[in-house]
Amino acid sequence: MMKDVLMAFNEFEKSLIQVHSLSLNEAMVLCLLGENGNEPGRLSASAIAEKTGFTASHTSKVLRSAESRKWISRSLCAQDRRKMYFKLTPEGWNKLGELKKAPVEIPALLKKLF
Repeated sequence: MMKDVLMAFNEFEKSLIQVHSLSLNEAMVLCLLGENGNEPGRLSASAIAEKTGFTASHTSKVLRSAESRKWISRSLCAQDRRKMYFKLTPEGWNKLGELKKAPVEIPALLKKLF
């Protein structure tokens, strides 16, 4: 069963890459930043890691990728200059809008989980 679930996730990510040119992890970060209730579009790297379940190093990798594509920008925390905040750029909001307008088909096995 585990093999089937992993294959379904891989299938979903391949479709996401084909349709929207972004990975599942990048999509998760964009959605998370776009749906942050208190202050839409602004979260620390540690909050992103906590909410996605990514390790700190994986979070950093995904954030660098999204930043290089100009979907997110970073800023320093005014109170603690060691802390960085990330928010969606106008390009990021556009990409998130595209993602929501043209959702990718969820594989049948994953639909059963909902």
